[in-house]
Order: sequence, then C-alpha cells, then structure tokens
Amino acid sequence: MNDTAKSIRRMLRTEHAAELTGISSSTLTKLRLTGAGPDYLKIGKIVVYDPADLETWLASKRRRSTTVVA
Repeated sequence: MNDTAKSIRRMLRTEHAAELTGISSSTLTKLRLTGAGPDYLKIGKIVVYDPADLETWLASKRRRSTTVVA
C-alpha cells in the first residue's frame, strides 16, 4: 500500500460507528453532547468517526473488575 492510500481513511457516520461499537446511535449522540464519547469530526452538518479513534476509545473502557474506579 502506498503512502497516499495509507493516508486515506474511511470515516464512519454515526449509524456505522454504532454498528462497529455495539452502542446505539442515540447513545453516541448523547456521549458527544457530554464529551464522554469517542473523538469525532464534524464536516458541515455531518458527524463522522475515524475507526482508529473508535478502537482507541473502546480500548480505554476495558476493565478487569467492577470495583476499580475509572
């Protein structure tokens, strides 16, 4: 894969990001409002997510115990 192809990423709209994460679109919307969700980009009126940011955000939610404070 050349450098140009590596730099082009397929961004996901909220519905597709919800499918990838297993979280509903409405929950992602609420998380955007509170700032607790994954990083996103807003292009005009369209919200998109970079899959790498979704993976990073999901990884940050890993826990080994319910007693550990985040």
